Amino acid sequence: MKFDPRKMKDWQIAEAAELNAKPITRLASGLGLLKNEIIPMGRLIAKIDCAKVLDRLAPLETRQQSCLMTASDGLSLTGLGTSQRAKYIDVTAITPTPFGEGKTTTTIGIVQGLAKLGKTVCGAIRQPSNGPTFNIKGSAAGGGLSQCVPLVPLSIRFTGDIDSITNANNLAMVALTSRMQHENNYDDARLAKSGLKRLDIDPKKIQMKWVIDFCAQSLRNIIIGRGGKMDGLEMDSGFAISASSELMAILAVSKDLPDMRSRIAKIVVACDKKGREVTTADLEVDGAMAAWMAETINPNLVQTIEGQPVFVHAGPFANIAIGQSSIIADMLGTKLADYHITESGFGADVGYEKFWNLKCRMSGLAPDAVVIVATIRALKMHGGGPAVKPGAALSEDYTKENLELVEKGCENLIAHIEIVKKSGIRPVVCINSFGTDSKAETEMVKKNAEQNGTLCAVSNHWLEGGKGAIQLAEMVISAAEEKNNFKFLYELETPLRKRIEIIAKQIYGADGVEYTLEALKKVVQLEKDPQTRNLGACMAKTHLSLSHDPNIKGKPKGWTLPVKDIIIYKGAGFIVPVIGNIKLMPGTASNPTFRNIDIDVETGKVKGLF
Repeated sequence: MKFDPRKMKDWQIAEAAELNAKPITRLASGLGLLKNEIIPMGRLIAKIDCAKVLDRLAPLETRQQSCLMTASDGLSLTGLGTSQRAKYIDVTAITPTPFGEGKTTTTIGIVQGLAKLGKTVCGAIRQPSNGPTFNIKGSAAGGGLSQCVPLVPLSIRFTGDIDSITNANNLAMVALTSRMQHENNYDDARLAKSGLKRLDIDPKKIQMKWVIDFCAQSLRNIIIGRGGKMDGLEMDSGFAISASSELMAILAVSKDLPDMRSRIAKIVVACDKKGREVTTADLEVDGAMAAWMAETINPNLVQTIEGQPVFVHAGPFANIAIGQSSIIADMLGTKLADYHITESGFGADVGYEKFWNLKCRMSGLAPDAVVIVATIRALKMHGGGPAVKPGAALSEDYTKENLELVEKGCENLIAHIEIVKKSGIRPVVCINSFGTDSKAETEMVKKNAEQNGTLCAVSNHWLEGGKGAIQLAEMVISAAEEKNNFKFLYELETPLRKRIEIIAKQIYGADGVEYTLEALKKVVQLEKDPQTRNLGACMAKTHLSLSHDPNIKGKPKGWTLPVKDIIIYKGAGFIVPVIGNIKLMPGTASNPTFRNIDIDVETGKVKGLF
């Protein structure tokens, strides 16, 4: 059956493609997985028993010996092992518009293109969050003829990983708030009868938030515990989106279930009135949280509409989270295929920087090639085009040829090229083709990319699937064969403030860094603590600009990076500097996609997803 994405919606293409999709057991078998390693979750979805697969392909003792990372040690120089088989490719992008520039679509397109060239290939993407799915970006399952199926369960419920993270996170908050209430109402003798020791938690020093998997700006700052003493302790609180939970970061970086269990116990939920940390283990809730999380450790397996395997594991939002497909998914993919394509969130300044300096350092895997996705639309925006706003129609500047805007906008592309080159790799630029792009515009981008030392391909995977990505796939193969000099941006021993300065200056292009008094106090304390001074710096910064200000496009000059706060993710192994006015809970726009989503009451099928 032929599909035309110009005449069909994504959900219509996916629905039709599912009819001829491979049964999940056959897909898994084709990837080299054994029957007892597959946990079917219906005809087209499975979880993969990662412990069984990794024990078969790399015995547990070998993985334990090669992994120097523990939940409190910071970042290791060698990670889960070095016995990768596949060429390892990361897909990143330039600074996007609010709609995204098709990074997941391109990841799927490369997988399909490599398959067209006869390569054994596997992909890894992040699970779509209900926040974007029901807001403005839609599902993160790809698009057009380069998407994953089945679209509806992947986009809405899937296998329950995000629900488990949400529940485990909120269970910690239940344990915290109920403990505070009981300590407030009972004396030490009464607490002792319940087997409790007073923790003396400071209500002004709560580190965690409640989470929900929607963009709900009205829940960012709330007051809880209103009523009488049986209704809890009244205090300030708030919600973040589930993908930003430390538990999502733990899922992304854990090497196995014991590692995940250990990390969950180290989550800092609050401080007591003497400034000492209170952890989930102190609340005795870590075991119950691990019980909620146990099944999430196993990656999910789906397929492209052309029948190639794709792992879906961990979550999005590299601006406020690590935003990477999981280490476990990449370990499986690099051992099972000849080419493994993984995805980093947003632009190279946020997603690739974290992939490079956090994920690769923790996994021990190093990329053979990096793809930077660009669109003419985004380049025009960075060249001074009218604001691109969710819910508003695009200006004609974005649908008609405008070489001046494209030329100026290439400054942003070049900045991202330079970021990737700092890691010792020459990137491949993918121009994700739109029907409104002119040949002169794409040639201008190719010229700028090639003059800055990269390969560059115009890819039509959205319209043509794998066939439209063959040129891009050929360039990826060529780039992966090149010898590179992959290296980290900083040494582990580099003090935290110096690391933040290096990222600010060399990645974002800032002139320097300034701290609020509260953030500076926290940084100084962390640098003195041997348990935290080597934790990774996982920056929380807007993805809509190289700077801290989402309204500044192109390649900003003459600015200083403002660090407003510091969050500690001890379980994940990160320090999170909070930059500018970034929020851990996004907002829902005035024209969200949920207005178009419905069900067919005759068939029960969901329609309107994209």
